[in-house]
Amino acid sequence: MTAMAHEPLTQEEFLLDGFLALDTPEGFRAELVEGEIVVTPPPDGDHEDYIGLILEQVLERSQTRMQFSGHKGLTLGKAEGCPKDHVIPDGTFAPRALRLFRGADSWMPSDGVTLVLEVTSTKPKADREVKRRCYARAGIPFYLLVDRDTSEITLFSDPSDGGDYTQRCGVSFGKPLTLPEPFAFDLDTSDFL
Repeated sequence: MTAMAHEPLTQEEFLLDGFLALDTPEGFRAELVEGEIVVTPPPDGDHEDYIGLILEQVLERSQTRMQFSGHKGLTLGKAEGCPKDHVIPDGTFAPRALRLFRGADSWMPSDGVTLVLEVTSTKPKADREVKRRCYARAGIPFYLLVDRDTSEITLFSDPSDGGDYTQRCGVSFGKPLTLPEPFAFDLDTSDFL
C-alpha cells in the first residue's frame, strides 16, 4: 500500500489552522485579523463598565428587542490574500427575534448581526481602524466604538463595498449619541465621565 500524497497547505490555510489550534491562557482572547494573530489580555474594570452601561440602555430603551453576546466569535469576510477574519467583539447585538446565538458554534457568521461594540484597550489602533474595516467588509450595519483615550463614542454606519463605513457620528463623553432604527433612542453617555 502506498501513502497518498497530500497537497501542501496554502499560507492562508496554514495560518488559519495554527490560529484555530491556539490555546490561550484563561481570560485572554485570540483573534485573526487581516492575516495577523492578535492576542489581548483580560479587560480591566472600566472597560467592562462601559459595556455594561451601553448594554443596560439598549435592553431597556431599544425600540426593537435585542439579544446580546459579550465576546462572541464572528467569522467575517477577508482582506485580500488573508484567511477569513475571526474577530471577537466586546459586544454583539442582534434582534432577539432572530435568535442568532442559539446553537451557534464558537465562531459564527455575522449574518443578522445589527451592531458590534468595541471599547479601546491595549491596542486602540486595532479598534479604531483594523476592526472597523473588518466589520464594514462583513456588512454589519453599525459599529459602536468607545474610545477611552479620546473620551469619545462614535457610531459608524452605512458599510460600503470598499471595506469601510461611509457615515460617522461621534460625541464626547457626557453628550447623547443617537442610535438610529432599529434602536431608535439617544444613548446617554453622562455616566462615562
